[in-house]
Amino acid sequence: MTASDPATGASGTTPAAGDPAATFFAAVGGEPTFRRLVDEFYAGVADDPLLRPMYPEADLGPAAERLTLFLMQYWGGPGTYSQQRGHPRLRMRHAPYRIGAAERDAWLRHMRRAVDRLQLHPELAGLLWDYLERAAYFMVNEMEPTQPPGRDLSAG
Repeated sequence: MTASDPATGASGTTPAAGDPAATFFAAVGGEPTFRRLVDEFYAGVADDPLLRPMYPEADLGPAAERLTLFLMQYWGGPGTYSQQRGHPRLRMRHAPYRIGAAERDAWLRHMRRAVDRLQLHPELAGLLWDYLERAAYFMVNEMEPTQPPGRDLSAG
């Protein structure tokens, strides 16, 4: 059970010949686990002054459903996300929103809390967290300006 490309949603979680229990999706408890993960995550987002404005819908329910379907599909569950929305194209879908280090870190903080609340076996929690962390870093589309040490760029 491995994860792969956060951009395409291409998963490395292929079951052994005819053994659906070999998917990460099944190993963590299937749909109920992913619904709990996403519900916990969005409970934090709902009150986050940095992240909440990024969701244009008054109700976070549709965003939560999209994330749930995506994660279930990615980890070897039903392909409902692609049936409803097509290819994930995560960077393209997030391009309209400014995602810098602060937004990434806020997203990760809420997701870390959600993963921890699942109380998964440490190996499974580690696989899930590794993917989520890589995906969060991959979504950053606004680089913070940096200044070389000891150099004042405002001086002519």
